[in-house]
Amino acid sequence: MKYGIIIGSHRAQSQSAKIGSYAQKVLTAIDASSQFYTVDLSKKPLPLWDEGVWRGDDAWKVVWGPMAAQLKSCDAFVVMAPEYSGMVPAALKNFFLLAGRDELGHKPGLIVGVSSGLGGSYPVVELRMSSYKNSRLNWIPDHMVVRNAEHVLNGDVSQSADDTFMRARFEYCLRLLGQYGKALALVRESGVVDFKNHPNGL
Repeated sequence: MKYGIIIGSHRAQSQSAKIGSYAQKVLTAIDASSQFYTVDLSKKPLPLWDEGVWRGDDAWKVVWGPMAAQLKSCDAFVVMAPEYSGMVPAALKNFFLLAGRDELGHKPGLIVGVSSGLGGSYPVVELRMSSYKNSRLNWIPDHMVVRNAEHVLNGDVSQSADDTFMRARFEYCLRLLGQYGKALALVRESGVVDFKNHPNGL
């Protein structure tokens, strides 16, 4: 199983990146044969979408082509979505304008809302509402909201009751994601998916 780990923060040394690394560690513990491709949008910011993507302009082939190829090879995604003023960061929204059905279609995704305080739920709602229509990404029913992010998921040993709960819940969600990854592979291989005649969602 190959997992795409998407870090949606604009910040260097972000809590979202820390949590993405933690997710990779847990997935490796679950299955040592797991493979990973990480997109950290603070380290590799993408240009804002324009119609050149649709035209296949050379500039976009250079910038987006290698990343798109890696995303196509992934079976499931873990998306770290920090809450910026109650919203998903612009870089992450832009990512979902670029990543479409060829990269994400009929693959499962786990949303991980991230907040330094008691927030973190708005990105979950926003991504469930607006990111899947044309990409056909399948958000699994469970999600994570990591609140007080600086104080949890640090190191190998839990530091509090909240940390213990967070670690157990995260492992549960990641195990579910892996099973959805196996199941949806059967959907993609079934021959039923028809992006030629039904390229966009409704």
